[in-house]
Amino acid sequence: MKKLLLALVAFAPLALFAQKTTWKADPAHTSVNFSVNHLGISQVAGKFEKFDGTVVSSNKDFTGAQINFTVDVNSVNTGVDQRDTHLKSDDFFNAAKFPEMKFTGTAFKKISDDKYLLVGDLTIRDVTKTVTFEVVHKGGIIVDPWGNNRAGFIAKTKINRFDFNINYGKDNTAVGKEVRLVINLEIVQQKS
Repeated sequence: MKKLLLALVAFAPLALFAQKTTWKADPAHTSVNFSVNHLGISQVAGKFEKFDGTVVSSNKDFTGAQINFTVDVNSVNTGVDQRDTHLKSDDFFNAAKFPEMKFTGTAFKKISDDKYLLVGDLTIRDVTKTVTFEVVHKGGIIVDPWGNNRAGFIAKTKINRFDFNINYGKDNTAVGKEVRLVINLEIVQQKS
């Protein structure tokens, strides 16, 4: 009996991925951040407060996972109300007409022990472009104090905002064209 219990414990992590598992972004421990050059001399940083992310995987190391993410554009927060209102206008996101940004992953490939490439389609406003995120996954899967399986990732990329019809200041250097995105993602496995 003791050997049977030891075998079950040893193979429990494999059973976790014997079938597809669904994971959800933990909003209390996830952040969607961006930064952009201002006047060529500094960076303005901000984040989005409301988002939803889902990861569906059949593999313990998440290779080949299906990753989908949506961001509520109206939740933009740079710490300056006037700037946030401007970002929601048609000069930038046009949140009234395009209230969500969407990302649909098309490939999640392991490059080395904890490094991955995530390729997918990013939609901002009325434009969809393929983007690639560099992803780091450290610590594997852990069990939190409440018995939930958790995993964490940091995903980074750069986009050209003009590619997504965010053209404000295109003829000057007030706002840089390159936007850096950093997503600190903690996901929790959903219980059946």
